Amino acid sequence: MNAAEPHTSTKEYEEFLSSPLSRQWQKTGTRRRAGVCVPLFSLHSAQSLGVGEYPDLTRLADWCAQTGLSLIQLLPLNDVGFDFRPYDGQSSFALEPLYLNVEQIEGVDPKPYRAKIEELRKNFPLSRPRVDYGIKRAKLALLRAMFDACGGKFPEAFGKFAESQRYWLEDYALFRVIKDKHPGSWESWPEEYRQRHEGVLARLRGEEKEGLRFYEWLQWQCCEQFRKAKAHALGKGVLILGDLPLLVSRDSADVWARQNYFKLDRVSGAPPDLYIAEGQRWGMPPYNWEEIAAHGHEYTIQKVRYAQNFYDLFRIDHVVGLFRLWTIAVHEPLQNAGKYGVFDPQNEALWEEHGKKIIDVMVSNTDMLPCAEDLGVVPECSYKTLREYAMPGMDVQRWTRHWESQGEFKAPSEYRKNSLALMSTHDMSIFLGWWNYEVGTADEGLFDNMCRTHHMDPAAMKQKLFEPPVYGRLRWKKEISSPDALAYALERPHDHIRAFLDLHRLSFHEKEQFLGYLGCRETPPVREFVRKSLEKASESRAVFCIQLIHDWLSLGDYFDADPWHARINFPGTVNDGNWSFRSPVSLEALQALEGINKQILEINKKTVRI
Repeated sequence: MNAAEPHTSTKEYEEFLSSPLSRQWQKTGTRRRAGVCVPLFSLHSAQSLGVGEYPDLTRLADWCAQTGLSLIQLLPLNDVGFDFRPYDGQSSFALEPLYLNVEQIEGVDPKPYRAKIEELRKNFPLSRPRVDYGIKRAKLALLRAMFDACGGKFPEAFGKFAESQRYWLEDYALFRVIKDKHPGSWESWPEEYRQRHEGVLARLRGEEKEGLRFYEWLQWQCCEQFRKAKAHALGKGVLILGDLPLLVSRDSADVWARQNYFKLDRVSGAPPDLYIAEGQRWGMPPYNWEEIAAHGHEYTIQKVRYAQNFYDLFRIDHVVGLFRLWTIAVHEPLQNAGKYGVFDPQNEALWEEHGKKIIDVMVSNTDMLPCAEDLGVVPECSYKTLREYAMPGMDVQRWTRHWESQGEFKAPSEYRKNSLALMSTHDMSIFLGWWNYEVGTADEGLFDNMCRTHHMDPAAMKQKLFEPPVYGRLRWKKEISSPDALAYALERPHDHIRAFLDLHRLSFHEKEQFLGYLGCRETPPVREFVRKSLEKASESRAVFCIQLIHDWLSLGDYFDADPWHARINFPGTVNDGNWSFRSPVSLEALQALEGINKQILEINKKTVRI
């Protein structure tokens, strides 16, 4: 009997059809699925110009069908302006025009632009390991030339699109046109723009007709290319899971146009936890839900209805923020990150009802199946609501453990049925990075804070307890193998160092525990090890199992050199390595990886996810 058999019957998931998401589950199907998570900017094909593009999703869907994967999870694709952080979009609606394929523009013959396109290919080669976002300005200049060459004559479909999306499109286009004149944040614009004086905006609409039309035209082109890619994927039996961030940038068309919908005296973030000792300060403003509700939740309704053009499922990023959101005073010093904040609402008794009201608005206005990013510090009401609604949450393999005992890894049968089983996320090291550098270690920042709290010298304590730090991770010295050894080294009794004992309990034996979870006595050769780990995640009772493209490709030797840097984002940092990872293989090459593709197909068959 293979390990997946107890959890392979569709009957196990039939109860989802009696949940508040019954309609969505009927459309998606209550079957076990496997998939791949990849940022669109990481993809590239022979057709791509400097970065992954909407039509590249068709080739990715072909590869998925070839390997038995039936889900593509994408990172947010909202317009981010020229600050390339996908979770800090300058619109909750507008798509990123960077991802347009300039040779597939509706109503435009690409032939007159061939020379310019080839010049851009040379200037922004796909052979570079990181995306050069200078390609966006270059593409926009070319797209503007194409738009101008249309001479104001556009297909009827463009006019219909503009009219149907009037709720958000007009404000977005105004925002972009004003930002072209005044590149700073809208809060630094002249008062008449900042406060949206209607007479001034009316005059601007008359003076900047072509500029406004250009930005609306770009959004129509994005919509057309993305919808075609979705239709192709669906034809291959592959569903697209989109990422809808809970929050939007403070410097966004949404906030500028509807300032009353946001609490501009606060910023959002996350409280300190085991992995990020200082907490996080994201900077996006919290919602004024009372004001949004007073307007019939139209803002939320319009967002999910527009997203349905592109996605079959959607991921609510930071779903716990619907129940309560960690907020920080806007004037709190930046160096304090997320340490000093409060939850909104502050009254815990209100959290469950608060979240359910918003979720109900979403699910009653879309056929997309919602999934929930429920990582970090999670209140019990979130788990309860996700169970009640049969909404899949996230069970990350390296974190799905019995934390209350010795930290043993949970067996596949102990995963939530309503979950996505993951090995890694975009905010984490890839699986091999975790194994090489993190497993069995403590976070250096967290340890330093613990020492200061207990009036200990962090440097002296680290020298006593750990090997030299690597990438901010502290590996225990072999002789610190027991609670008594730790207490002796710290020169404190057990009851004075509970936090240190817990840290030791949950990390010292982590490597051996994970090998035991895989059924191994020692670390197998790297390819076998990766495959065993992928299989174990896929065996879980989780209805969906989605892995980063990095972790699927780790069945080959693409990340052997230094897997730590082969990641998408280092949370809480700003650097050129974030949000710029490019896949080491093109989509054409991906389809030709016979050895890896055969293994992926075999894993999906063995664990009954096809």
